[in-house]
Amino acid sequence: MSNHEDRDYATADSFDALREAMATQDTPRGVEKELMAAFAKAYPPRRWYHALSPAQWGLAGGVGSTALVALMALVLTVQAPPGSGPAGAPDAGDFIALTSMERIEQEPSPRMVQTEVPRAELDALGVSASPENVGDSVRAEMLIGADGSPLALRLVAVP
Repeated sequence: MSNHEDRDYATADSFDALREAMATQDTPRGVEKELMAAFAKAYPPRRWYHALSPAQWGLAGGVGSTALVALMALVLTVQAPPGSGPAGAPDAGDFIALTSMERIEQEPSPRMVQTEVPRAELDALGVSASPENVGDSVRAEMLIGADGSPLALRLVAVP
């Protein structure tokens, strides 16, 4: 006889006693349901944003502002596509690629975000601004990748 069989035989009496004691226990119907309801009342489910601490929200704000600065740097360095208007200005409604076309085509789930772009920043895109309206903003739509990186920009209204 092996040690394993000895161990099973040695603990069998203890398990038998436990089974007999558990058989005498009878839980009334509905106790589990009442316990679950009491637990749900005492500990209501929290939204995902409640789990974040103020420090984590501050970090998210810092990351978001850094991404905005990087986006503005990208917008400033983008060259207007050749032949997209009389002075190289893109037409309202045309997308301006901020990354390579391969990157845009390979994006599995891009999303659109509406934003406002300062008119002064549009000079890098080939849209000239007069001194009278250089402080104004222009509505635009951005194509954003699943990782949050900007892929393309489309000016919605350029008066």
